[in-house]
Amino acid sequence: MKKQLLNFLKGTGMVLLLGMMAVSCKKDVNQPAATAPFDATQTTTPRALTLIWSDEFNGTSVDGSKWNIDVGNPNVNNEKEYYAVANAAVTGGNLVITAKNQSMGGQPYTSAKLTTAGKFTLKYGRIEARIKLPAFQGSWPAFWMLGSNIGTVNWPQCGEIDIMEQTNTSNVTLGTMHWNNNGHVYYGNSTPVNVTDYHLYAVEWDANSIRWYVDGTLFNTGNIANNINSTEEFHLPFFLILNLAVGGDLPGNNINNGALPANMYVDYVKVYNITSGGTPAPIGQTVTLKGINNKYVNGQNGTQAMTCNSTLAQAWEQFTVVDAGNGKVALRSMNKYVSSENGIQAITCNRATIGDWEKFDWVPTADGKVTFRGNNGKFISSENGTQAMTCTRATASGWEAFGVNQ
Repeated sequence: MKKQLLNFLKGTGMVLLLGMMAVSCKKDVNQPAATAPFDATQTTTPRALTLIWSDEFNGTSVDGSKWNIDVGNPNVNNEKEYYAVANAAVTGGNLVITAKNQSMGGQPYTSAKLTTAGKFTLKYGRIEARIKLPAFQGSWPAFWMLGSNIGTVNWPQCGEIDIMEQTNTSNVTLGTMHWNNNGHVYYGNSTPVNVTDYHLYAVEWDANSIRWYVDGTLFNTGNIANNINSTEEFHLPFFLILNLAVGGDLPGNNINNGALPANMYVDYVKVYNITSGGTPAPIGQTVTLKGINNKYVNGQNGTQAMTCNSTLAQAWEQFTVVDAGNGKVALRSMNKYVSSENGIQAITCNRATIGDWEKFDWVPTADGKVTFRGNNGKFISSENGTQAMTCTRATASGWEAFGVNQ
């Protein structure tokens, strides 16, 4: 678990890290940063997602079949907390990790740390969690992963992926990778976030790269293709970790005792298998889209919310697929663009220009159909033609799949 502040220098396709400091689960803050694992030209490739593991925290206690609850001080980073079972609770549909001004085990504070070690591991996929942070002086919450072989090869040879880290009262979160390249090296980036609200923190990890997102927006990419820069650690299984540290090398040990107790809320954790392949987006072509109800998607000429209930494919049911950049597409009908409306209301086709809400991942399915993932990380749903279409689905199934030119 580590953090860093990053500055980038770009030149002739190379990205160098300057002035970065980091600490980790067992690390030396004086170790050098990694040499250019980031490919600034890399784009997000559309993927189809299949949910393979999740915890919605809808019960009354931590699910022991999915999580371990650590006990004790980790003896790293000069952290001041003692992890205790009592500091992890499930209530109100959330995992609640509570940091307290409470002496235990020779430490002045208590908190909680959960892991899936020995219960669930994965190699590649989309890993996401919806989290609300406490943000007090001395806090260090994190959602991260370690290589499952840490017990035999130690750190940093096992590799580490920090999906989300934040310290003190900063409205910035960090996404970082740590590994061994003749010693500890790391690479990461940061992005501004109102951390005391709920946000969706995620990585998408495949054989070529690790990509970090907050609320569907990409902010960091690490290149691991062909073990570049000795990144072979990231082609092995990892396990998940959630914790709230108190004090330590990164946040410092000036701790606001008046802010305690303080809570970290986790609404859910989900892991998806990422399936690539399928028919690429037909850029420049005009297509029709047919829902599972055997009806066509209708742009309604931009005068009202879109529907999927047309029996015939005429002008309002035709969409031109436009390259929106960074591997995304836009859909244009009657000279206006489809908008996800960021999932806060039914989708429309009334935008004159392409902004973030008008950009979609074209995600092929195994049976030759396509799904559309909006900038909010959610999928367009036909709503089976019974109501206006939305862009609110976390996963794609029947109502979210469309036949192209069928």
